[in-house]
Amino acid sequence: MDAIAVLSGFAVGAIVGMTGVGGGSLMTPLLLSVFKLNPAVAIGTDLWFAAITKTSGSIAHHRHGHVDYRITGLMLAGSIPAATATIALMHFTGVTKGWASALTFSLGIALLLTAVTVAFKKTWHTVALRLQRWMPEHRKPALTVLAGLILGVLVSLSSIGAGAIGATLILFLYPQLDAKRLVGTDIAHAVPLTLVAGIGHATLGHVNWELLAALLLGSIPGIWLGAQLTRKMPEGIVRTLLCGSLVAAGLKVIH
Repeated sequence: MDAIAVLSGFAVGAIVGMTGVGGGSLMTPLLLSVFKLNPAVAIGTDLWFAAITKTSGSIAHHRHGHVDYRITGLMLAGSIPAATATIALMHFTGVTKGWASALTFSLGIALLLTAVTVAFKKTWHTVALRLQRWMPEHRKPALTVLAGLILGVLVSLSSIGAGAIGATLILFLYPQLDAKRLVGTDIAHAVPLTLVAGIGHATLGHVNWELLAALLLGSIPGIWLGAQLTRKMPEGIVRTLLCGSLVAAGLKVIH
């Protein structure tokens, strides 16, 4: 099982390295189907996997000046309280059978939303530019906090959304942001959000630490290899494979 965990971490890391997304979207279904974890433990373990693997990326983007800290701060103003409140509610009510169903359903919906986000990646920019007429500048701070709030709840319930969905929400609000700053800002927001949600799930006993260590061991070389392969593999093929995997996983989880 340790060898399978290392290989799984390597495979997911390679996909993240090639596409920039897919870590949480693929890791949680993997934890459910291959390692047979219950949904709550799969989500908690994946949150820690995301927080740790994205930290190095966040530092790199910070050094290159690719982070808009105003947008990051506004999103965190919504996402951190939302994540804290969601975890607190789980503490207060206990992880009942109803919560387990809610976690599983939210996971499936998040996977399908991520698939749509990845599939129509180029279209969102055109849509975002057209939406600007209804989004004057003075409304954007409040809308950014609202976007963070939505992500805080979604990530806490499913461990998915901080990457691809978060980047799409930022794009809708700030289409003038160049691609590097968009990615850097999204990652800078994802690290504290997944860490806070991960700590919350850890207090509920929802983290398999030994499995997490093995997954991380494989993901580090996987991400490096994926970054090298991204220059050789056509983006369309990678995106199609990723979307197909996300849809299949999402439908299976909901079913």
